[in-house]
Amino acid sequence: MSTRQPGDTHRDTPTTRAVTVLVVDDSALVRRLVSRVLEEAEGISVVGTAANGELALRKIAELRPDLVTLDVEMPVMDGLATLREIRRRHPRLPVVMVSTLTGHGAAATVEALAQGASDYVCKPSSGASLAASLADVRDQLVPRVRALTARALPVGTRDRRTSSTAADGPGTPALLRPAAEVDPVPQVLAVGSSTGGPEALTRLFGALTAALPVPVVVVQHMPPVFTQMLAGRLDRLGPATVVEAQHGQLLQPGVVYLAPGGRHLEVHRRAGAVRTVLHDRAPESYSRPSVDVLFGSVAAAYPGSALAVVLTGMGQDGRRGARLLVESGSQVVAQDAASSVVWGMPRAVVEAGLAREVLGLDQIAPYLLGRLSRPAARRVPAAATVGTSR
Repeated sequence: MSTRQPGDTHRDTPTTRAVTVLVVDDSALVRRLVSRVLEEAEGISVVGTAANGELALRKIAELRPDLVTLDVEMPVMDGLATLREIRRRHPRLPVVMVSTLTGHGAAATVEALAQGASDYVCKPSSGASLAASLADVRDQLVPRVRALTARALPVGTRDRRTSSTAADGPGTPALLRPAAEVDPVPQVLAVGSSTGGPEALTRLFGALTAALPVPVVVVQHMPPVFTQMLAGRLDRLGPATVVEAQHGQLLQPGVVYLAPGGRHLEVHRRAGAVRTVLHDRAPESYSRPSVDVLFGSVAAAYPGSALAVVLTGMGQDGRRGARLLVESGSQVVAQDAASSVVWGMPRAVVEAGLAREVLGLDQIAPYLLGRLSRPAARRVPAAATVGTSR
């Protein structure tokens, strides 16, 4: 009898078996739409469907899928209750929530993401044609399924608290080495996240024992409405005040400014004051809001005095902005592979040699409290600015 558990795609060779998906939705139309999109994608197979959470739990145990798509609103057992039970029984199984673009749907989806859902997609609008609906779901869902079920062993999975040295061994990504005697205390914190980000942000801000003594600016890849709900949820977690950013706000210590969905967030310094700037220019790194856009503006407004954190997410958004920060004299921390839902964005920063530290998610809050609150630390000058792999 097989010992494979739901989500254990790493037990199989990717070239010999398609990724298997269970589609859960109370709408027969949505089940057919999602199933068709996935069946048409190379390397993905729909092994079953379910109309409510109770059926889904039985089929997960029977079919052992690699991933579940889960409707938010269902009879008998809704998406949140089903997710909680999935996480209890199958903590490693990727779950993608399927949500409506309504206030209620967004609130429930944000709650699900904070409770451990891997990612989400939005249902197409009711007035869209079949072709447009298929394209919309395909563009959102297929890349997420592939990213969340990838099990290739990443480099640099262990926590990194010190600079890279020759002892790190072959294939280890370079970490930045201190280039000066003094690390100035940062004057701002910038955070970027995507897939898995709502849960990571929930754990990060929930773990803070005190409000941070600097302003915090955050980009999380999400559409409008969702970011407003996320800001409200994060604001209720702990000592930090979290708001959805508005245009022209004066940055204040202890306040977290979350980029609104669909708009870029920048910070601009004028006459000694730093304010938020929102705009609708074209997406960068396929995203709006974009981490690259935010980080680039932080590098210009706070040269040499910023700290950035790149959390879990697909793609490479944040790498270009991280380079600008490092070139200005600021520092970047990346989440490690073991604690990331998808080690894409942080991996891009690590492999580019831009990360000063690579930390597990639960280590980041204590690190920030210590790094942002302590006096400037004396360090031994290093001959090189960037460590090299050997």
